[in-house]
Amino acid sequence: MGAILVLIALGAAVLAPVLAPHDPSQQELDRRLEGPSAGHFLGFDELGRDVLSRLIHGARVSVGVGLAVVLLAGALGTLVGSISGYMGGRTDAVLMRTTDVFMAFPGILLAIALVAVLGPALRHVVLALVVIGWVGYARLVRAQVLQVREQEFVTAARSVGTRAGAILVKHILPNVLPMLLVQASLGMAGAILSEAGLSFLGLGIQAPTPSWGAMINAGRGHLLDAPHLALFPGLAILMTVMGLNFLGDGLVDYLDPSSRQ
Repeated sequence: MGAILVLIALGAAVLAPVLAPHDPSQQELDRRLEGPSAGHFLGFDELGRDVLSRLIHGARVSVGVGLAVVLLAGALGTLVGSISGYMGGRTDAVLMRTTDVFMAFPGILLAIALVAVLGPALRHVVLALVVIGWVGYARLVRAQVLQVREQEFVTAARSVGTRAGAILVKHILPNVLPMLLVQASLGMAGAILSEAGLSFLGLGIQAPTPSWGAMINAGRGHLLDAPHLALFPGLAILMTVMGLNFLGDGLVDYLDPSSRQ
């Protein structure tokens, strides 16, 4: 179920120009706020633009931000967690105290502050979410590395003079990867929610580029006369995030059979 929902979101993002029935920026002002109809299945927005087309193109922003944040935050967190867990000692203490500093701040508030300082733009949203997102990966990878580094095959690699970097890449990280995939699926859901929240506040991607969060913000002033404006992008966020969470739960069951008991 989770994989199907995620594939639908990915398909909409990749194939948006093909799937969208209309130009997302084309306006028909005489039909503004009109509800769903045969030719426009999700109706029109406050500027007379097709909601379905904007919803499909909005998937590009949400899914793109989610993937970018997962890749960048995951890479940074994996690097920090690997070094911290394998090296131990003072290195571990310094790196973990650094992560504690970042964890002391409420994530979304720190993201809002960063984007407010840097200015509303898509790259600034990604940067802000990476800054608050790498900590979870670092702590997870460190915990996994602390377990794996005590295994006999790691000891054997050390005994033959294998360098620390090679041990991490060839022997330890492949054993950490399954749990990292689970964290990535859940982290992408969080990134999509955070991007939607920032766009809702006007700090994300700017008009006229469609964004699910911005569409909800635009629709909140028409909840009585045109509820479809906020309803459909809200459902898109709900289904995508729910699919990613289902996928994460499924990966836990598949990669760790003991969790089924």
